[in-house]
Amino acid sequence: MNTPSPTGAAPAAKTSRSDAPAAPPQVVEVGLGDRAYDIVIGRGVLTALGERLAALKPGAKAALVSDVTVAALHLGAVEKALAAAGIKTARVIVGAGEGSKCFSTLEQVCDELLAAKIERGDVVVAVGGGVIGDLAGFAAAITRRGLDIVQVPTTLLAQVDSSVGGKTAINSTLGKNLIGAFHQPILVVADTGLLDTLAQREFRAGYGEVAKYGLLGDAEFFSWLEANAAEIFSGGPAREQAIAHCCRMKADIVARDERETGDRALLNLGHTFGHAFEAAGGFSAKLLHGEAVSIGMALAFRFSARLGLLPKSEVERVVRHLASVGLPTRAADVPFRWPDADRMMDLMAQDKKVKRGKLTFVLVRGIGRAYVTREVDPNDVRAFVAGELA
Repeated sequence: MNTPSPTGAAPAAKTSRSDAPAAPPQVVEVGLGDRAYDIVIGRGVLTALGERLAALKPGAKAALVSDVTVAALHLGAVEKALAAAGIKTARVIVGAGEGSKCFSTLEQVCDELLAAKIERGDVVVAVGGGVIGDLAGFAAAITRRGLDIVQVPTTLLAQVDSSVGGKTAINSTLGKNLIGAFHQPILVVADTGLLDTLAQREFRAGYGEVAKYGLLGDAEFFSWLEANAAEIFSGGPAREQAIAHCCRMKADIVARDERETGDRALLNLGHTFGHAFEAAGGFSAKLLHGEAVSIGMALAFRFSARLGLLPKSEVERVVRHLASVGLPTRAADVPFRWPDADRMMDLMAQDKKVKRGKLTFVLVRGIGRAYVTREVDPNDVRAFVAGELA
């Protein structure tokens, strides 16, 4: 994989680059044979959504699934782009936030798709962040035994991670993303201009997933991020470069291991710890997913160092970078009364990657050198977690 060329220290942060000329879009293919699809990345690419969708699904109607916040900001532009291509649309709007990834909201979405007379030859378009992508994708997977889904991610986290790869799910009271299906999209359109409206905290949380790609398998990319994080945040060309690079990495992994039986588990770096913290926080705004992943990645590096797998200097470098962009790296960084280590172990035991009762961990031998293992003593994990919560 080609890592973006470092551009040196980034300029002072700027909240928007909407006045900058749009560069040609970057297109990343997810190679899944006859189910292959494109990820189209760039500022302003939303305007061509209608013509791309019409080419894929001639004559199809589109059901637009979004939340109240994103709908007010972006749904009009989506409808305009689809109308320009003669595509009829219906709206399905749900509440904003992680709380919408539940059975009652899933039922609402499915019922509204049916009420809108969305047929098997039609398409669902998810317009939003990771919550909407997961929820709409799962609803599409099960309504009429399967509807095509197009992802229009509106957050950094969704553009680099959750919109790609076909994982769809809702949460259970027992854990995150435990009820779902693999259901690949037919198209992903990641308009980076939509990120200009994103709250700074949401953008930071998404950056946690960007950093993950360097930490799990590309040390050169992580070094590039250290040099270019400010420009990614300000909206310069580094933003598109980073998003495209993450998508290429994920597309490569998904093409090799669509159903997460091998290499794809590497994408869960930080997630075993992170999902437990999310569940402990009640899947609420107390801790966003990307913030939980940031804490989880820092814990994965610290635990790996505790096992003698890498020097502490590597851990310090990772923590320093995450903290430099404002991400939490310890439970104590989040003002919340966390449960004790026994409860956190119970939450980790509900992780989807548990196999025959054994936890699966993504550990590291250094930056860019993650690996998957089930050979971890739970007593060591519990002692480590207890120390982190102290």
